[in-house]
Amino acid sequence: MEKEWAGTTYGNGWMHKWLIRILKYTDVRIWYVFASVFIVPVCLILNPSFGTAFRYFRYRHGLSWAKSLWLTYTNHCQFSQVVIDKFAMYSGKKFKVEIEGYENYMKLSDSEKGFVLLSSHIGNYEIAGYTLVAEKKPFNALVFNGEKESVMNNRNKMFADTNIHMIPIKNDMSHLFEINSALQNGEIVSMPADRIFGSKKSISKVFLGAKASFPLGPYSIATMRGLDVLAVNVMKESLRSYRIYVTQLTYDKSASKKEQIDELSEKYVRELERMVKRYPTQWYNFFEFWTI
Repeated sequence: MEKEWAGTTYGNGWMHKWLIRILKYTDVRIWYVFASVFIVPVCLILNPSFGTAFRYFRYRHGLSWAKSLWLTYTNHCQFSQVVIDKFAMYSGKKFKVEIEGYENYMKLSDSEKGFVLLSSHIGNYEIAGYTLVAEKKPFNALVFNGEKESVMNNRNKMFADTNIHMIPIKNDMSHLFEINSALQNGEIVSMPADRIFGSKKSISKVFLGAKASFPLGPYSIATMRGLDVLAVNVMKESLRSYRIYVTQLTYDKSASKKEQIDELSEKYVRELERMVKRYPTQWYNFFEFWTI
């Protein structure tokens, strides 16, 4: 089945501007309730995300029909909260953030060699960019090129004092040159490792009991230079707090490139699986992720 995903935040620039203004003076909980009552039910009726989320809970977690239905609704509510939180941060609001494994990030940040951060479309990874401050070396984040201009502008404002540079993913693959240059200069590169963009090269892994395709690029880029790799996941713990998990992914750098890629991707998928099992309703890949 064709895997389709818009890859962009819903709404236009005018809507985003007013949402930011409103959130500056109101409690986010009001909008959580509004979204869960008026927006999420409509999305479940009109969007194909209902079916993909339901099958995720029913077949990948082995839950009952009734529980899968309820968690599909809960999943969409939590996704709406993540989007609201993102715009709330643009308006100046703060959330409590705790970091588990921060020493892994600081150790690599203090070294002269560049390293790679691997992320997923779970939780709210954007918060990592506002929390893992790059004090000693530039932080380059690979982002979807088709995102709304208003969102990109707000990200630029948030990143203005954090030494973070965004690298848009382009169809002509020119972003690879920027990634290569950044790593040559000993910088940090963050990239999504769960969705295939641009290049269709992938690696098949068993994830939650079934085969799924993961992009080959992130693992190939890291192993090509023998770089250290961190998996970073930002999960919503409560209405006002998040927890960032920073996990180092070790692999045998003396093995063949094929074996290195296989080992690194396996380590990443297992870490992603650990997070998804712990936070099942924060999985936001709303397309047919599994190949069977």
